[in-house]
Amino acid sequence: MAADSHDIRSSGEKDLPVDISSHSGRSTVKSFVVAFLAAGLAAPVAQARESRAVTTPFVVADTLAGSYLSAMSASRQNDTLAASTYMREVLRYDPNNKDVLDRAYIATLSNGDMPDAFAIARRLVRKENNHSLARMGLAVRAIKAKHFITARTSLARGKATGGNDILGTLLTAWAWQGAGKTATALATVDKLKNPAIAGFKEYQGALIAAAGKRDDEAIRRIAIAYSASKNDLSVALAYASLNANKDKAAAMKALKELEKVLPRHPVLKAAIADLEAGKTPRLYAGDAVEGAAEVLYQLGNASNRRGNQLVPMIYLRLALYLAPENDLAIFALADIYENLKQYERAIDVYDLVPAKSPLAHLAQMQIGNELESLGKKDDALNLFRDMVAKNPNDGEAVLSLANIKRNRKEFKEAAALYTKALDLSNKNDSANWTTYYFRAICYERTNEWPKAETDFKKALELYPDHPSILNYLGYSWVDRKMNVNEAFRLLRRAVELRPTDGAIVDSLGWAYYRLGKYEDALRELERAIELRPSDSVINDHLGDVYWKVGRKLEAGFQWNHARDLDPEPADKARILRKIEVGLDKVEQEEAEKKNASNKDPSSPADKPAAGDDAKKGG
Repeated sequence: MAADSHDIRSSGEKDLPVDISSHSGRSTVKSFVVAFLAAGLAAPVAQARESRAVTTPFVVADTLAGSYLSAMSASRQNDTLAASTYMREVLRYDPNNKDVLDRAYIATLSNGDMPDAFAIARRLVRKENNHSLARMGLAVRAIKAKHFITARTSLARGKATGGNDILGTLLTAWAWQGAGKTATALATVDKLKNPAIAGFKEYQGALIAAAGKRDDEAIRRIAIAYSASKNDLSVALAYASLNANKDKAAAMKALKELEKVLPRHPVLKAAIADLEAGKTPRLYAGDAVEGAAEVLYQLGNASNRRGNQLVPMIYLRLALYLAPENDLAIFALADIYENLKQYERAIDVYDLVPAKSPLAHLAQMQIGNELESLGKKDDALNLFRDMVAKNPNDGEAVLSLANIKRNRKEFKEAAALYTKALDLSNKNDSANWTTYYFRAICYERTNEWPKAETDFKKALELYPDHPSILNYLGYSWVDRKMNVNEAFRLLRRAVELRPTDGAIVDSLGWAYYRLGKYEDALRELERAIELRPSDSVINDHLGDVYWKVGRKLEAGFQWNHARDLDPEPADKARILRKIEVGLDKVEQEEAEKKNASNKDPSSPADKPAAGDDAKKGG
């Protein structure tokens, strides 16, 4: 399926030109979840999964049982605000229950209710002196107050130190640094022996050395970290900052190389501008408090999208408690709410971005996207129109408005806006691959294939081997029976690059289907369904293939499953018809309708069948 929304959704790309949460730590830390769960978070996390924003007032129950059941319901719905509120009510009725304290602590911590969370933590450690999560929270509170001895004591009592505990070890190291003991801090960092986190360890060591004015040591360590994680935003920024005075050329090269991976990233652009102006790019950890916040941000960002959102939410809430203006941490937390479809909570978090931040402008654009997701379409449209009206040369705002139009399937208007955005930029800038790609989709969906093909090829020229471009262009060629051999080469390459992306694997399978190669299609589509079993389009496609190879009972099962997975209305109508009369009859009806349309000049232009339209997304 040469998909717009389907493919982009599966591939983890966003409609905005940059994805702030990408390449900023996730690849650096691989095993911290295991380490932290081993340190004591596992049981409470398993008991409480929270975080759906409450957007209307809710009634607090007036009984213990009512409050407890409401809290559990809120937890199951990932609603941290309601869970936190109800659990505090439960505590009012049953203040000494250890299980209730655990749940209330997690709910208040993940919701950012820090005074309540720390008060509960103090009660927890009175009941269980070495309660790991409570001790960690109290240590963070002590670091914020610059009570570094208290912080180290709390971490030690929570058994949060040693070579297996990444978070505890690094917080302890920063507590030593805060007390002016740089050598001890670095020795503490070096207790981490896991080779999977070597780059992350050296990154933190470099920040600690820099805070202790050990510049040569900082440069040595950041060089190791950069060598391991060149596409990590935080590492590249630190590398540039620490080398700005000693080796400006190397610093600029690092930023320019990353710009190819993160085009138009506001923080990266600001760092490049600073370096060009003879300034030192911002270092996110200038002291022990910011350093501890950076540890929590990095670990929280690394664990985001791993299934359980509670761990990264807790880390990021603590990071922002320590460093409220850490704009990258703010975006990472907003990203969690966005993934949970809690768009109003995401808006609340984006509002925390400081006005002076390079990300402030993008935060406003993200708010516009959240308003669109909430169905507040007029508000979203007005926000972007106002931004463009105030600054007609604001290419990013024009792009955001174009994306809104494309998502609404207003393809002609979107294409015109993409053209305007290109006119405001260097058209051959590699960062513009997304603009050409999205404009190509708009042209393809308005049956302007020559223009679409030109833009797809331009996007591929600017970003060779990008799976999304390979996928869309390859499928489109197959669909038109053009350049078939080259098309399959593109599709196979896309699958090679993203072998676990079910939507792209589905494209290859559906291309085989379109050419009548049903056994090849069956092989790929069965693999695609293993990768994305809850995708209505893939289930629908697999049903069609089963029908073609004579497995009609299984075809019916897949269509029924596709029907239950909330397909697009046009797709659902076609699926229901296939369930009723079978694929052969549906194809016969569609052929008759097409023939009648071709014979009647006054009839509307022929459009793809619903299933065909769905596979291309929109």
